[in-house]
Amino acid sequence: MSQESKQDTPFEERTREVLDESASRLDGRTLSRLTQARHAALEQLQRPQRQAWRMFVPAGVAAAAALMLVMWVGGPGERKSPGPGGPSPIEDFELLTDAEAPDFVEDGVDLEFYEWAAGELES
Repeated sequence: MSQESKQDTPFEERTREVLDESASRLDGRTLSRLTQARHAALEQLQRPQRQAWRMFVPAGVAAAAALMLVMWVGGPGERKSPGPGGPSPIEDFELLTDAEAPDFVEDGVDLEFYEWAAGELES
């Protein structure tokens, strides 16, 4: 630092004089409270600082739990079929709405078979 930067400017000198004058007019109670606040601030500076990473731990735990939930559910866009290796509901709908599909009960042929098969599925 150079010698010039250590000297106060006229503005700084006048400001110091005004502040000192206003501080001398303060009552004892206000001065005591200011002194207590200064000491409390100095004590806080001397205490060991909490490690900053500790305040991010709850957010990290929440993010990890959310990630595990998304992985467990399967994530968006991934749909599971109703059974192992079974057709999806969309495939069932396509079969029912296909105009070229044969009508199995058109002539009443093998109605007994279909009734038997339905009975087997129910039991």
